[in-house]
Amino acid sequence: MGDELKIKMYACTLDCKDPYELAKFYAALLNWEIVFQDEDYACVGVPGTNQGAYPGITFQRNPEYQPPVWPEQPDAQQQMAHLDFAVNNLEKAVQYAVHSGARIADQQFSDSWTVLFDPAGHPFCLCEMKSIFESPHFALL
Repeated sequence: MGDELKIKMYACTLDCKDPYELAKFYAALLNWEIVFQDEDYACVGVPGTNQGAYPGITFQRNPEYQPPVWPEQPDAQQQMAHLDFAVNNLEKAVQYAVHSGARIADQQFSDSWTVLFDPAGHPFCLCEMKSIFESPHFALL
């Protein structure tokens, strides 16, 4: 391979005030593991893998973090990104997410997905995509 450039996705990183608490939420939601944590960072990944073996979700301490407003409003903190998760049963997935600590957004725009907020206020979507689960190409199950 020599000097061939290689770039691989490592993680999506979310700012928050308490990385470990947010990592616990996503580890429970996804049935993943906390693969790394210290005072300023935590990372969740697929069970049985080492940090970096698969893309993970990393949480970074930011004492000044302010949750975004969704849907957007003028002069308010805007969402910069959000996570989408494929589910095979939307109703059960939403109930599970709420039981894990999420809250459902007041406004919804589709019957095919539900917008929720994690405990730190980041929006994320649970998207009913049964065909994804039937695909031999879908990873990270």
